[in-house]
Amino acid sequence: MNSRSAVTAIRRALYEAPAMRRGLGTTLLLAVVGTAGHLIVPIAIREVLDREVLSAGDIDVQAVAVAGAVAVLGLLGAMLANRISQFRLAVAASRGLAELRVKVFRHIHDLSVLHVQAERRGVLVSRVTSDIEAISQFLEWGGVGMLVGSAQVGLVLGLMAVYDWRLTLLVLAAGLLYLGLLLSFQRILSRAYDRVRVRVGESLGAMSETIAGLPTIRAYGAEDRSRTKVDTALDAQFRTEFRTGALGAVMFSSGELFAASVTALVVAAGVLIGPAGGLTAGQLVAFLFLVTLFIEPVQLLVEVLDQAQTAAAGVRRVVDVLDTPLEIADPDRISGRGRELPAGPLAVRFTGVRFRYPTGPDVLSDLDVSIAPGERIAVVGETGSGKSTFVKLLTRLLDPVEGTITLSGIPLEQARFASLRRRVAFVPQDGFLFDTTLDDNVRYGVPEADREEIARAFDELGLDAWVAGLPDGLDTRVGERGSRLSAGERQLVALVRAWIVAPDLLVLDEATSAVDPALEVRLRQAIERLTAGRTSVTVAHRLSTAEAADRVLVFDAGRLVQEGPHAALVATPGVYRALHADWASVTGR
Repeated sequence: MNSRSAVTAIRRALYEAPAMRRGLGTTLLLAVVGTAGHLIVPIAIREVLDREVLSAGDIDVQAVAVAGAVAVLGLLGAMLANRISQFRLAVAASRGLAELRVKVFRHIHDLSVLHVQAERRGVLVSRVTSDIEAISQFLEWGGVGMLVGSAQVGLVLGLMAVYDWRLTLLVLAAGLLYLGLLLSFQRILSRAYDRVRVRVGESLGAMSETIAGLPTIRAYGAEDRSRTKVDTALDAQFRTEFRTGALGAVMFSSGELFAASVTALVVAAGVLIGPAGGLTAGQLVAFLFLVTLFIEPVQLLVEVLDQAQTAAAGVRRVVDVLDTPLEIADPDRISGRGRELPAGPLAVRFTGVRFRYPTGPDVLSDLDVSIAPGERIAVVGETGSGKSTFVKLLTRLLDPVEGTITLSGIPLEQARFASLRRRVAFVPQDGFLFDTTLDDNVRYGVPEADREEIARAFDELGLDAWVAGLPDGLDTRVGERGSRLSAGERQLVALVRAWIVAPDLLVLDEATSAVDPALEVRLRQAIERLTAGRTSVTVAHRLSTAEAADRVLVFDAGRLVQEGPHAALVATPGVYRALHADWASVTGR
């Protein structure tokens, strides 16, 4: 459970969202003015009772009317000041939370691929949605009341002390005792609401995973197991919310008991003090009005504490995301001194590179390899040999634990992300598509590309006939994650997206593995044109790719065990010759 205090988390949230604290002093001043207006009523009552109603002489009707008019005007002024302060606070909260939501989303987006994959997608989404929404609801309904109530308590206690310091001490002692009980209970409630937010995130994660994995669930007849998993998560959320709600209800009922007890104590003590102790009837009645004004914000505190705990838990979880370190950060954001990669085909150099995942052994060890500008490299090896890790390190989706990686002499960690993403294109094995048109998916690599450039890219890759056969051509919607296209068709779009970027280093994680043989031939011809004059690195599951490469890198158990041209490696006993023999026997080559 997170041990960060609510106050610390709120301070951090205010720092991250300056719009929330902008103009806060003026808002507080208006809240004080609004509260001061309410104090005119007990003052007027005391003056009318002691000087007119209970005095020995006749009642001055004009003086009573003036006191009543002043009280009405004071209440109207207080109402106006409170409305303005509420509006200002609501606007500031909306703007601030919008800033916070954007910052949290951007931070999640900047987290390493490794960290995002380790988290459940629904849990991360809940930070931007339900957690910040809980903060918003509190600020909209409870935050204004707490702000005004805090000012009201201070002013009321001051006026109480003017009327009778003994009764003031009695009210203050009762208030402090009750506040102590609330704070003790608050810690219990705080932990309960932290558990609620955890359960909400788990429920969102379970539902998101089930929806995303629906095809697989149906293919394996796992509907009942998936429903049980979601039902279990939702039931855990319900039980946690129910127990927390019950605790909140106990606290709410205690506010009514406190109000009745304090009023009774003041009446009893006031009667005992009486005129002999210097307490007039007007002062006692006015004091009882002040007690009501004192109790109102305390009761409000009890009512909104339930909501405040939800908001505090949300703030802590949001701030935890912002405090998650960026394992792979743009050097421009750290020092402002990121470097541009030099123009032309890029050279690659791995020196003493070692990598391991946080909870596992080394995946790559003692890797030293150079790739010349314009060289076409094939990377081969059995599953788990380190091939995919190698290309992720090369594209800086991961950073090595030890060693250095340079592109044309520039250390990879010093290269600006804008330069790196513009000059290095990566096509993963499962080409991800966004739920929009074919045109927009290709344009994702180069937003400024026009329609003619995109059509020409498909044409130059030999895919114009395929596009023409689609229902709406380039305007065909591909569905979520490209679900309306086959795996091979999704890969075609990913290749065109890389083509239009015109990179100087092209990294392919066997981009043709999911296409049929006839289409593979056309794609290989297109890739030949795409890689001409550029440095290229291709993870090759089909060794026909290795046969056409200038040089082959052979990985085994996380180490580079062989490298050289295909012909030389096939002629040499070793891992590559064994892999090639197995592949040839399966394909009949």
